[in-house]
Amino acid sequence: MRKLLAYPLSVIYYLCFGLTLLIFHPILWISNNVFGYNALKKSVDLFNFFLLRCLNVLGTRFTFTNPYDIEINQPLIIVSNHQSMYDISPIIWYMRKHHPKFISKAELGKGIPSISYNLRHGGSALIERKNPRQAITAIKEFSVSVVKNNWAAVIFPEGTRSKNGVPKDFQKRGLLTLFKEIPEATVVPISINNSWKTVRYGKFPMGIGTHMTITVHKPVKIATFTDKELLINEVETTIKNGVHP
Repeated sequence: MRKLLAYPLSVIYYLCFGLTLLIFHPILWISNNVFGYNALKKSVDLFNFFLLRCLNVLGTRFTFTNPYDIEINQPLIIVSNHQSMYDISPIIWYMRKHHPKFISKAELGKGIPSISYNLRHGGSALIERKNPRQAITAIKEFSVSVVKNNWAAVIFPEGTRSKNGVPKDFQKRGLLTLFKEIPEATVVPISINNSWKTVRYGKFPMGIGTHMTITVHKPVKIATFTDKELLINEVETTIKNGVHP
């Protein structure tokens, strides 16, 4: 019965989702080309707010928990587990005051209205997974922008999404590069739960009635660790302990 109900709700969702992408694409273009970064940033925030509202059509609920007062005027490295593409909008919206920017695969930088435009022009890094040299260079250039603007670099170290909610082992190369390039940053671990349930049946129908939780764990300064691999292990353990498949 639940899956049967998911079919009509998924049709409504995709209509809302598609319209949101199409409506906001010219808004993002105008914001960026006429008014500059600050206008683009506000438009991107609003865009992701509406993407969350689209998910509400499916009965998706969001609980964001952050008991920590994280300073704004500092570079951050947000490290999170990854369960679906629907991890991204909650981070952008709920962490918006920190200007989250993503390390994303290059394929997403073209062909998707609004989303691809923001990835190309909003400050994110596009990497080619099969080209480690290009990926490291892109992350280094990305790090310079993060430091200069006190942005938050967002990375999903698992590399691929977990289809059942069970976290995969972290790939360390990207994190080690970020830690080396932004040694003054504060690392913010985040655990995401139940995002995978939005795509439990695949792309159609969508999963319905999902309660997605986004939990921020205690931030830690990179400078307090001389052994960066130890820092990665601690962050990985913290995030995994907050995931409940």
